[in-house]
Amino acid sequence: MQFFSFWRSLASFRVRIALNLKGVAADVVFVDLDADVHRTDAYRKINPQMALPALVTDDGTVLFQSLAIIDWLDETYPSPPLLPADALGRARVRGLALIVACEGHPLLTPRVRRYLDRELDLRDSQQNAWRRHWTVETLAALEGHLAGHKATGRLCHGDAPTLADICLVGHVAAAINQQISLSPWPTVKRIHETAMALSAFAKAHPSAQPDTPEAMRAK
Repeated sequence: MQFFSFWRSLASFRVRIALNLKGVAADVVFVDLDADVHRTDAYRKINPQMALPALVTDDGTVLFQSLAIIDWLDETYPSPPLLPADALGRARVRGLALIVACEGHPLLTPRVRRYLDRELDLRDSQQNAWRRHWTVETLAALEGHLAGHKATGRLCHGDAPTLADICLVGHVAAAINQQISLSPWPTVKRIHETAMALSAFAKAHPSAQPDTPEAMRAK
């Protein structure tokens, strides 16, 4: 398999975690978003949306969109499962994941930032305010669903990693990058720390990738 990734891509971060949890190896192809490599004809043939990540299976099938890729991984490599066994549990985990993947993260992506900058000509302070607003709103939503809920354990749903944790840690990474304190959301903070203590999560972090710039590497 080939996995098309970029160190700073939070969607790629999600898939890296899933691959690590499943123990699945893939040849990583680094696509430099800063150099617009995702806009080249070569990558456009792989993913016409020109977005990361993409996963090319052994038979040449191209999978796209991080949650769809993770869903395929979970069905193809069922152990350990990334969704609970019960229908209500699966709905809760998917709901938590979608708060990030469908509500929060899309408003922070490079193409949105590019539009705010080049088309709307927003000042840096306005763009920063935009990113902070949506980051904080998503953190608050996660905290509201997690704090005090009977199904919340050491992690988002019980004590084993799920799709919800995979999405949560990426959003917290975005918050930390913006120097947003997590103190108003103690449950989110605790779960993030618990998840990132696991090697599958730590090894997938943006600061620990082969294509991570030296200045951004974990010390």
